[in-house]
Parts: sequence; structure tokens; C-alpha cells
Amino acid sequence: MLSVLAVVAAAVLFGTTGTAQALGPEATTPLSVGMARLVVGGTGLALIAAIAAAMRRRREGMPPRRAGRDYVFAALTAVAFVAYQPLFFLGTDRNGVAVGTVVALGSAPVLAGLLEWAVRRRGPRAAWVGATALATIGVVLLAFGGDGAAGSGADPVGLLGSLGAGASFAVFAVCQRRLLDAGWHPFTVAGWMGGGAAVIAAPLLATTDTAWLATPMGAAMALWLGLAATTLAYTLFTWGLRALPAATAATLALTEPLTASILGIAVLGERLSGLAVAGLLVLAVGLALLAWSARPARDPAPFVAEG
Repeated sequence: MLSVLAVVAAAVLFGTTGTAQALGPEATTPLSVGMARLVVGGTGLALIAAIAAAMRRRREGMPPRRAGRDYVFAALTAVAFVAYQPLFFLGTDRNGVAVGTVVALGSAPVLAGLLEWAVRRRGPRAAWVGATALATIGVVLLAFGGDGAAGSGADPVGLLGSLGAGASFAVFAVCQRRLLDAGWHPFTVAGWMGGGAAVIAAPLLATTDTAWLATPMGAAMALWLGLAATTLAYTLFTWGLRALPAATAATLALTEPLTASILGIAVLGERLSGLAVAGLLVLAVGLALLAWSARPARDPAPFVAEG
């Protein structure tokens, strides 16, 4: 159950990103905010991984040699992590935050389940299928109930962007699961993803207008998005993933749009229709069922740290 709570806590932190950006400076762009988040948060993940690795080497000696294909999976986590940002913001820019967010996060569990089946030849459990179907219904109700314009038709390019973001999330979740299965320590996995993403994001950030970073509000937003919603959140997510299938973790991550909607109401003064409220309730029930199905009796054997 601790693994479930870790992933849910990570998703709650993910869900604060939209509100943090809304409360931040006006002179920002999605690309500059996303890349700043990756530079700060990815560097934080890499530092945590380096410190943890040094402590393990002092205690256990040198880690075992890794297979070359494992480093391919590690590189894929970083590439997918970076790709998620512009694709996600493309979806929200074309179709609005509500529709873009729920299409991206709502598609991730299904895509992760299919990708995990293709990679590991392990079909999803009935409990996951039922809970994911219920949660997906919830995010659809939330999307179309949260924005009256959504019913008039969604922009296809925006939909492709959101689906691409969901696919990116699925890719790094499945690749992380593969590395954990190979004996990689959760902090090592998160460090490779974050450090690689920071290296890719830094030159992209340099091409944007970053004057907002010099303001107190801008610096505070970048630090929150980087350290809390990225470093801490992805450390919790990867740690929780060690004892959960990638598809289950992706479904639990639907706590993100749930959190974002609640913050939108409580902090930003947004209003939801009755349909959207129903969607929140259905989503919450689906997540609760999934958490129950992943209780400790069904968890794999305890993780043994290596490398």
C-alpha cells in the first residue's frame, strides 16, 4: 500500500502544476516554463541519484555491470520525459486545459497497459481493466463537463498532442518498470531520467525568453515546479513503481486531473458543471478500486537495492 500512496502523492504534486503556472508571471510561454521545470527538477533528480549511489557504494561496493540494452531504456525515459512537455502544452493550448489534461492523462493508462503487454507479454488483470475503465469514464465526463466549448468539437492537432503526451508518459513508465525489474535502484532510474532530460532541456530553454525567471514570482514558480512537482514527485513515482505494474501506476496518476480540478475550484475560483462533478466522483471511485486491488497482499516480493 505504501507504493500506492507514493504514486498518489506524486500525482497530487503533478496536479499543482497548472495552478502554479496560473498564479505565476504573465510573461511566460509553455515551452519556457516546461523547460525551466525540467532543468531545475531534472538536476535535482540527478543530484539525489548521485548522492544515493555514493552512499550505496560506500556501504556495498561497486554496483554490478549493467546490460547495454538497459541504458537504451534509461535514455528513452529521458527523451520521453522531455517530449511530454511540449506535447502536453500543445494539447492544452488547442483544446483548453480541461480537455487537454484529461485526454493526456486519461490515455496514459490504456497506452501503458498495451505497451507493457507488448514488452512483457503480460496481460492486464481484470481488476485493472475494470478500475481503468471506470476512471477513464470519469475523466471523459470531467473533460466535457468542465468546458462548454468542448462539445463543439476538439481540434485534431491538439488531440494528437495530448495523445502523444499520454504515449510519452506510458513510455517512460514502462521503461522505468523495465529498469527496476533489471535491478536498478529507484533513485538511479529517476536520476537517469531527470539528468538526461535536464541536458536536453537546457539548450531549448536558452532559445526562449527567460526574463520572468529573474522576478520573485517567477523564481518561486520555477522552484516549485522543479523541486516539488518534478524532483520530489518523480522520486515518489519511481519509488512507488518498484512494486506496481506500469499500467497500474499510470491509472493511479489520474489523481493528477482530480487534484487539478479541485485546486481550480478552491484556489482559482473555477466552476464545474454537474457533469464534471459526476466525473470527479466516478474518477475517485475508479482510483479507490484500483488502490484496493493493489493492496500489499498482491505486491511483488520486497525490492532489493542494487546499483
